[in-house]
Amino acid sequence: MENIDATVLTTALPTMARDFGVRAPEMSVAVTSYLLSLAVFIPASGYLCDRHGTRRVFSAAILLFVAGSVACALSPSLLTLAAARVLQGIGGAMMVPVGRLIILRSVERHELVPAQSWLLVPGLLGTILGPPVGGFVVTYLKWHWIFWINVPIGLVGIVLVRRFIGDFREPSDHGFDFAGFVLSGLALGALLFGFELVGTGSNPRLGWGLVGGGVLCALGYVAHYRRRERAILDLSLLRVPTFRLSVIGGSLIRITHGAQSFLMALMLQIGFGYSAAASGLITLAPAVGSMPMKSLVPPILRRLGFRRAFILFGMGGTILYAVCGFFRPGWPAPAMFAVLCGAGFLLSFQFTAYNTIAYDEIPPARMSSAASFYSTLQQLTLSLGVCTAATVTHLSMSAGGRARPALADFSTAFWAVTAISFLSLFANLRFDPQAGSELSGAKTGAA
Repeated sequence: MENIDATVLTTALPTMARDFGVRAPEMSVAVTSYLLSLAVFIPASGYLCDRHGTRRVFSAAILLFVAGSVACALSPSLLTLAAARVLQGIGGAMMVPVGRLIILRSVERHELVPAQSWLLVPGLLGTILGPPVGGFVVTYLKWHWIFWINVPIGLVGIVLVRRFIGDFREPSDHGFDFAGFVLSGLALGALLFGFELVGTGSNPRLGWGLVGGGVLCALGYVAHYRRRERAILDLSLLRVPTFRLSVIGGSLIRITHGAQSFLMALMLQIGFGYSAAASGLITLAPAVGSMPMKSLVPPILRRLGFRRAFILFGMGGTILYAVCGFFRPGWPAPAMFAVLCGAGFLLSFQFTAYNTIAYDEIPPARMSSAASFYSTLQQLTLSLGVCTAATVTHLSMSAGGRARPALADFSTAFWAVTAISFLSLFANLRFDPQAGSELSGAKTGAA
């Protein structure tokens, strides 16, 4: 529901702009208000689950998302739409980390790898279905149906959660870290919004100012964390080797992934002259390629172990993303689709494996803190990828004295973000050869 909503909305923004009587670029506030809400409220998800239980929080998250969807459908102006998207974002901020926490607390350790594999499938399906659903809605219905379709899905989801989801919680007597909530929200919100302004090129000066402010707020949070016993984001989790290495390696990969989807859409439309529809079909390739990986992750990890698999698949994915820098208008569309499918196939493995081994050494009492911390970093690094891609593209254009990006500028950006992905190799090499052997079922000797 969440992924379909995001991709469908992007497709419908020009139509919505005409109805609201605003320019299409102004509709970006409908996206940024949602991202801002995500950034502020994701860190609070761990505390809320410990205090109120996963079943209640997960149900409330879906209900808030549905309520926000109804408010979006009824919005008479862009301002009210942005406010409704904030309400949606509060629900979305709870759904992903709480869903992951439910898996971590309800699944046996030896079943965690296949469980994490299946957990990614709905998100991938949402990414694949979103563009065609958006095209259908915009062409044959009114844009309001983008949000109305969430109502039946959400209501069914609440019923199923109340019936099947366990009510997991970790009793705690510590109060809510309000100061940490404000500092982390300001830091993450400023960073995400700043990255987007820089990435889209709409207001780079303000964007970099927000990034600087976000860094200052982040430093303020670190100082607060050192004084408080139970801060809202538990930075001590980075002392756990598998969690720290998963955060580092996964963040570097996600920066490249966020940049790749942004660059590919721009290159195909601006550099190749493709229509939005033709570009959308090709950029779906990574999601299509990632689908078969779900059933292959467990046997691959049993055979290779986490460390060796990270090294091999990380290098393979990096090489395929580097190939994207060689794409030119003369390339057949099926060839580009095949390369992107392969990259998505390898990337899907890495995301599933990182999302699993990150919790290998985390005790049950700290699972909720780990899930919210990990989800926060995921959201931040994907946005950082867009900022990185846009910045490198603009630098390459300036160096060449061009006002409009050329194919060489896109190639430079592809190879720059690919170099970031390559750096994950150093984190992967630091994993213990036996790390996650209980999760993967790999034989110690083989690992």
